[in-house]
Amino acid sequence: MLLDAGNADSRPVLVVEDSDDDFDTVAVAAARAKVRNRLERALHIEAAWQLLNSDPVDSFAFVLLDYNLWGFDGLTLLKRIRGGGLLAHLPVVIYTTSVNPRDREVLCQAGASAFFVKSVEYTDCLRSLESIFGQWLRRKALPQAPAISLSMGRQS
Repeated sequence: MLLDAGNADSRPVLVVEDSDDDFDTVAVAAARAKVRNRLERALHIEAAWQLLNSDPVDSFAFVLLDYNLWGFDGLTLLKRIRGGGLLAHLPVVIYTTSVNPRDREVLCQAGASAFFVKSVEYTDCLRSLESIFGQWLRRKALPQAPAISLSMGRQS
């Protein structure tokens, strides 16, 4: 997947992920999709919140947020972002191992822009992430849509 540079959002992507292996997979998928955006990593929600508030006006193209984080879960950060103010419009894409339908429901109701389940198959994870980058970095050319919920590949 090659992103059309004419329509692509060039701002960095904030990746909130505490797993080194999962972050490495995100980086590989971004490289395979020829994403030119910088990936800014936060290991936990407090670090992410600091990054988001350092320049809240259009500082990130979107947030790729793991739900199952050490300490506080991704829902806490999502609620902060959707709490109003300058960040409320920022797309937040949930990328998680959770297959619990209740988690999906709660996150979508809280304002997640999309919900993807991480596959246990590495190649499926890469394809899923490439799709996420393609959709959310070209989003200026797409109409705003309500939260969607997708599962990619087999689950553990």
